[in-house]
Amino acid sequence: MTKKVLIVTGDAVEALEVYYPYFRCLEEGFEAVIAAPQKKKLHTVVHDFLDWDTYTEKPGYLIEAHASFADVDPSEYDGIIIPGGRAPEHIRMDDRLLKIVTHFFKENKPIGAICHASLVFTSLREHLKGRELTAYIACKPEVEAAGATYIDQKLHVEGNLVSGHDWSNLPEFMREFFSILKG
Repeated sequence: MTKKVLIVTGDAVEALEVYYPYFRCLEEGFEAVIAAPQKKKLHTVVHDFLDWDTYTEKPGYLIEAHASFADVDPSEYDGIIIPGGRAPEHIRMDDRLLKIVTHFFKENKPIGAICHASLVFTSLREHLKGRELTAYIACKPEVEAAGATYIDQKLHVEGNLVSGHDWSNLPEFMREFFSILKG
């Protein structure tokens, strides 16, 4: 039976962090569904590390959300990926998304979180307490405030949770996510 992966995001998702996992899932022969607050074309952003003290942001490509959070039955999916960018700071306030992500924690299904995706977990502290993960360094205070231990590495795997620092870690991130997904 074909594995089914849910990718949850919204406007201002980091382009590489949504496109790369989406196409890699398809390349592996998995069904990949992008869900957002609304079923629509999403605006992506491109974050880059130039000579600034932080990253820069430019508009990226559009990508279609195949479903709204309201349309998602998480029991139909084998794993979930949460891309970064600025989308996580907004979608974390959507109760429908929180119920979806909670399902993956409770059922011990693979969860992939890259870069700013950890911001979603600040609304799910009961599932993060005592866990370990990495994230973009600017998210360290939120990871720790959620009761988790911030791991200062580019990639970290703890149980069903695969976390990555930023888009430059996508190859390792997807390799580890697929390893858990395939069992």
